Amino acid sequence: MLKVEKFSPEINKVYFIESHSLIHILAGSGGIQVDFKSYYDWESKAIFLEKGQYIKFLSQNFTVRKIEFSDADKFYSADIRVLFKHIISLGYIDLMECYECQFFLSDSLITQDYASIIDISSKQWFWQNPFQATKEEYQIIFDTNEIIEKQFSNNLSSAELAKLINQRGYNAQVLLKDRVGISVKKLANAKRMNESLKDVAFTDKNIQEISYDLGFKDDAYFNRVFKKSTGQTPKQFRDNFDYKNRDLFSQDIVALLQKYHTEERALGFYADKMNLSIKALSQKVRAKMNASLGQLIRLELLNTAKLMIVQGESITNIADKLGFEEANHFSSFFKHHLGITPTEFKKYNL
Repeated sequence: MLKVEKFSPEINKVYFIESHSLIHILAGSGGIQVDFKSYYDWESKAIFLEKGQYIKFLSQNFTVRKIEFSDADKFYSADIRVLFKHIISLGYIDLMECYECQFFLSDSLITQDYASIIDISSKQWFWQNPFQATKEEYQIIFDTNEIIEKQFSNNLSSAELAKLINQRGYNAQVLLKDRVGISVKKLANAKRMNESLKDVAFTDKNIQEISYDLGFKDDAYFNRVFKKSTGQTPKQFRDNFDYKNRDLFSQDIVALLQKYHTEERALGFYADKMNLSIKALSQKVRAKMNASLGQLIRLELLNTAKLMIVQGESITNIADKLGFEEANHFSSFFKHHLGITPTEFKKYNL
């Protein structure tokens, strides 16, 4: 059975995932945050999240559909777990590239045959092949990830982890480094840090208790590791994330960007509007939104450009309205950040 909900999420609110879910982005521009990582350009995509994760929307114009799946057994098969157990990046499906997915997730139809939705999405994910690996190699990679998920708090050495991982005779360390670009030890450290972030942000545990629970030798060492990873102490991170109160900073800066991004790209302009120094604004944007102010400005430019292209504006007019000196400068900017030219984008979206 499926539980289907269509809604407009509140900006900067933490939505905890209570069961395996598909988040279908129906409309909206701006970033999302999942487990303390920010991602951009998610319209017409389907994101798969498992119980225990969270998602936060960094602008206020999103419309999403959330589909919750009630039967957990389905999600532990070797083929399906690639959608829900994320390594480095999110498991998602680009609906512009998947006609079958569009059919199952159309506004006029939601099939109750959730197994088909999952199977089709899994097939599409393997077709996207983000790690450029064979199916057997994917299974080894995800076997490795599952061992790390079980063992990360035990503070095992690289050799001890390798012994557990390579029991089936595969050199998983080499495969993971080659295909995913990260070592086994770094993946284990990343898992432990992510769990640290969750405990700091979402619980009232003291820092000593968190460090002990996660296998750090003492809280002073935990503080050093945490600050090296995030640029903030655990207390600073807890205060800045502030998920219960949700201050209006993120909403205010997004509103300014949406209003002025076609005219103003200088950081000083936005700093003046927010009554902050450039350095203070940059630091606060990074802490609150896990992105630089420059990235957010570019995102707004790209989203506006895509909308204007779909509406039939000429490349010359778009370049002029967005403040580019020449149409070819705009085209180069567009291709550099999206990987396709404005003309190619228009062809795919009309």
